[in-house]
Amino acid sequence: MTTVNAYASFAADQPLAPTTIERREVGPHDVLIDIKFAGICHSDIHTARAEWGEPTNRPIVVGHEIAGIVSEVGSEVSKHKVGDRVGVGCMVNSCRECENCQAGMEQYCLKGMTGTYDAIDVDGNPTAGGYSTAIVVTEDFVLRIPEGIELDAAAPLLCAGVTLFSPLARFGAGPGKKVAIIGLGGLGHMGVKIAHAMGAEVTVLSQSLKKQEDGLRLGADHYYATSDDETFASLKGSFDLIVNTVSANLPMDSYLGLLKAEGTLVEVGAPEKPMPISAFSLIGGGKTLAGSMIGGIAQTQEMLDFCAEHHLGAEIEVIGADKINEAWERVVASDVRYRFVIDTSTFDN
Repeated sequence: MTTVNAYASFAADQPLAPTTIERREVGPHDVLIDIKFAGICHSDIHTARAEWGEPTNRPIVVGHEIAGIVSEVGSEVSKHKVGDRVGVGCMVNSCRECENCQAGMEQYCLKGMTGTYDAIDVDGNPTAGGYSTAIVVTEDFVLRIPEGIELDAAAPLLCAGVTLFSPLARFGAGPGKKVAIIGLGGLGHMGVKIAHAMGAEVTVLSQSLKKQEDGLRLGADHYYATSDDETFASLKGSFDLIVNTVSANLPMDSYLGLLKAEGTLVEVGAPEKPMPISAFSLIGGGKTLAGSMIGGIAQTQEMLDFCAEHHLGAEIEVIGADKINEAWERVVASDVRYRFVIDTSTFDN
């Protein structure tokens, strides 16, 4: 076992605090990664604050947007070598045998994928995430970060990037397609960048126009405020694809009305309450309401390669360990443009 520095949540109502955790010894198929940067995802906050239920174990180390350098590999590792630039996303293992795993959809493993934190790892111990200085992961769940993306800007791609890339690719965003992104936050800003790079005509649907300049700079062709009722009237029947990145409960019937016939609205945000929808909003126009959760390992690598080819990274604010708790409050207040990334070299306990 190796002892590494980390920041952990000891109780739902307490700030994160420095600690040390144990990482397993490197096995034949394992990769030891020196973590350089860890992105802050709102899921980290929901989990640590028990907003999705009490975590399996306390203290819990969260973080599933991990970028670093390989420092050791197991004797049978063939996909990575010492010195490689690599990343780890939301999962570190799956059964690899079920229909979904065999199809490259490990995130939908029928036996349950192993989350990067708040799960049980191959050694029987709880998984601990990226708010730490090192992690051991089986080689099949380690991603290659291509040259052309800085490590700090790459970290959020391991969650936010693939969360948007997956539905955009699945539903055919590209030339001749009109795509709308609901929300311009940590997820939404990557959706704008990726959809634009795919060649789609991109519209941002945001509550207000306060981020309009940013949205256009990031690649949006149009930007509308959803607080203006005229938006829903003027854009009725406009889009082939809408991706909803926000976790607030929205008037879904109104947004479904913005789709063309046989258009699709994809949910990647997770509202706290059920979403009431009239069946007629789907029947009228043969529309589809779909869901999407991150992406499989192969698709995540495809996303990283795509982002490197198009020189895409997340818009980030890099912080030290002393700013983590403040950053969490700012995430809750939507006061970040657009992703916080922790420099783990500041984890001196």
